[in-house]
Amino acid sequence: MNVVIFAGITLKIMSKHFLGSIVILLLFTFNTSAQNNIGKKDKVKIPQNWYQLELSKSGYHGISLDKAYALLKSKNLISKRIIVAVIDTGIDTLHEDIKPVLWTNPKEIPGNGIDDDHNGYVDDMHGWNFLGGKDGRNLKEESYEAARIYYGLKSKWEDNSIDINQLSANDQFEYQTYNKSKAWLFNEIDFEEIAAIKTILPKLNAGDSIIKLDLGKNEYPASDLKDYSSSYLFARIAKNIFLEIASENNNFDITNKDVLENLQAKVRKADAATTLPRPFRKEIIGDDEKNINDRNYGNNDIMADFSFHGTHCSGIIAAARNNSKGINGIAENVQIMMLRAIPDGDEYDKDIALAIRYAVDNGAKIINMSFGKDFSLQKQWVDDAFRYAENKGVLLVHAAGNDAKNIDTATRFPNPVYKDGKGRSGNIITVGASGNIDEGGITAFFSNYGKSEVDVFAPGVGIYSTIPGGNTYGNASGTSMACPVVSGVAALLLSYYPKLSPQQVKYIIEKSAIIPVEKVNIPATDTKVYLNEISKTGGIVNAYEALKLAGIIEFEKEKTVLPNPKMKKIKID
Repeated sequence: MNVVIFAGITLKIMSKHFLGSIVILLLFTFNTSAQNNIGKKDKVKIPQNWYQLELSKSGYHGISLDKAYALLKSKNLISKRIIVAVIDTGIDTLHEDIKPVLWTNPKEIPGNGIDDDHNGYVDDMHGWNFLGGKDGRNLKEESYEAARIYYGLKSKWEDNSIDINQLSANDQFEYQTYNKSKAWLFNEIDFEEIAAIKTILPKLNAGDSIIKLDLGKNEYPASDLKDYSSSYLFARIAKNIFLEIASENNNFDITNKDVLENLQAKVRKADAATTLPRPFRKEIIGDDEKNINDRNYGNNDIMADFSFHGTHCSGIIAAARNNSKGINGIAENVQIMMLRAIPDGDEYDKDIALAIRYAVDNGAKIINMSFGKDFSLQKQWVDDAFRYAENKGVLLVHAAGNDAKNIDTATRFPNPVYKDGKGRSGNIITVGASGNIDEGGITAFFSNYGKSEVDVFAPGVGIYSTIPGGNTYGNASGTSMACPVVSGVAALLLSYYPKLSPQQVKYIIEKSAIIPVEKVNIPATDTKVYLNEISKTGGIVNAYEALKLAGIIEFEKEKTVLPNPKMKKIKID
């Protein structure tokens, strides 16, 4: 079964519908991790694996993957197995293209209810679920970090007479973060619009129920409604709204489920401005989220019924290759370790920090991080985990985000700049999303960018990969998808050149990126610039060029440029 999923980006959709005498203004916002899908007016037959193709042969700005494998074959190189940790929403452990590449903890005996390896996690066979309860329940929905900060610090900092100059450095940070969270909650919400959405949602749900019965399916794309008719008013209202949203996005693959879930998420975000967030975490997980040393929580259910995002990202990296099923992941000889830490809402810094440490301690060499948020109150915990990963030789790959913002100036977490002012992490690659001419241009319209803070771009529009369902595949877009493309290329490099340090892998990926000759759009604008004006390298990741560079560089000759110059050179016959 093939589906198309849309989520993770703010899409402005202005659809006016009369309900009685009311004009409904809908703002359609997707808030799941860092994922999104772009629409298109005309259906162009685009290869499902376009992102793996070579530009000179296909016309698509892909990563030249077949050419990369041909190069490896010509060198008669032998690969080493690499563990890639994916911090995400979960994974379908039964998927035909995922099951063969799941990491299995060699120190744990499955199903015996004992912490055999004494790491604090019972039966952690394929990773760990930091969003699970000991009773087997799993957290799906969470509040926004801004709401947690605002309500958590309101009693301490609501006094407007506070002299910030009299505060300690930590208190200044906390006070400023509190005020930013307050502004985020109250200044960015159109309450008239939310009232309109709340008015229309019951009618939309009622109409959707009728349409589902008429079509005989629980989930349907807007394209199914073009010839649909009904004698029921609410069904006609729902049809018109779904079609107008699809039209405004130039894509009729948007489903009823996408629309309803994300409108509800927008209402949830608005409610957070006036209502104390429900303590979902305490109800299900029961840990102390303010104590980084309270570590033995969660459960081993890494599928957890909410695993679309993590399954899709994992397939991009390492779906079983050449098995005549579904797709070929980018990297061969890779095992995927799933660390479930990303809810529907904002992740907790504690979960991210502990997930990174778990990955490092259990042998991961790359950690894929397709998530992000606007606030990070306990950033120091994540910073410490970044330092830990760097000291242990682990590469972090992070999605730049989908707000079409310049993150040189706009705040985005996690990021490599340490909160304590003592430098920045050298083992992290930040990835923007590129596309192709047939789907909106070289830069994805939703992608964040930044000449200093976005290292490379990678394909992130209409990426076809594994999704939950056992043998199911579908398209998704976002920097969430660009991120695992880079993780896959990094895994390919380390598999054949395992002595590379994280800094060297980062250098090679950046140095070998293909620089488009034409100007590109600054995301969400019509302004044209060269890609190096909105990213550090000005290039799109390329597997072939990266492997070629890794093979020809003699590190001792490059010691004034490459990190870790004492590393012995790698010889290739």
